[in-house]
Amino acid sequence: MHRGYRLAGLAMAIMTVCGAAAAAFAETPFVPSFWDPNRRLAKPDVSSIHLIRFITADDYPPFNFTLPDGSLVGFNVDLARALCEDLKVACTIQARRWDTIEGALEENKGDALIASIAMNEQTREKMDFTAPYFILPGRFVARAGKPPATDATPEKMGASKVGVIAGSAHEAWLKTFFPKLTLSTYPSADAARAALVKGDVDAVFGDAVSLGLWINGAASQACCAFFGGPFINAAYFGPGIAIGVRKNNIVLRRALDYGLAQLAERGVYAEIYLKYFPVGVF
Repeated sequence: MHRGYRLAGLAMAIMTVCGAAAAAFAETPFVPSFWDPNRRLAKPDVSSIHLIRFITADDYPPFNFTLPDGSLVGFNVDLARALCEDLKVACTIQARRWDTIEGALEENKGDALIASIAMNEQTREKMDFTAPYFILPGRFVARAGKPPATDATPEKMGASKVGVIAGSAHEAWLKTFFPKLTLSTYPSADAARAALVKGDVDAVFGDAVSLGLWINGAASQACCAFFGGPFINAAYFGPGIAIGVRKNNIVLRRALDYGLAQLAERGVYAEIYLKYFPVGVF
């Protein structure tokens, strides 16, 4: 996936998410939390913040996308609106072409990026980030009722035949942590999933977000379900999604961090998550 991320407090998030792995097939999807309930952030003084101009893109469902009527929607969009309501600050949300959003922030055409921007050495030099509000785990998907093993572990899966995108981080991860698997590589996610539908492979492995959308969509022909996991590894799958602000904009960053923690505590984050991820990513 072309958008990687930074995650502060990764150890806490891993414990929270992995502790719920057994709930992967539960009727109600597990809602992850990336905020320590025992850590209370002090309410920041937002009197100097009169308007937050959020910048996003419109081509990355379910995070941010445009409906046929032109309405801008998505997980990021709803989260931005909820933050504004919680902080009681006026906000605008503008969609820009993906390749222009970083420049728009630098040129003060907006105040905060909430567009799943890649968090790497280059972007960290240009902007600061809030604490994370999402991470992107890897997951196995198998045909419903026909998992290749009783659990997704290297020992139990053995030499099972697994489809994966050739040259991807997910292929590299499998080679490192599931070395006995028989890997079938494909040029695209669609090709790997088609192989699973036809029964050419026992499972596929990839990004949990896109796999969850596929499972819940028509293309899967209701064939499949998550199997085992989730698997979190920042080195391979990216360390998390956060909101970007201009360098040294400490007041806004702290306000957004406080708002995110409040949304989690009040259950608003869970409502937004379940709206856009009805098949639980975790």
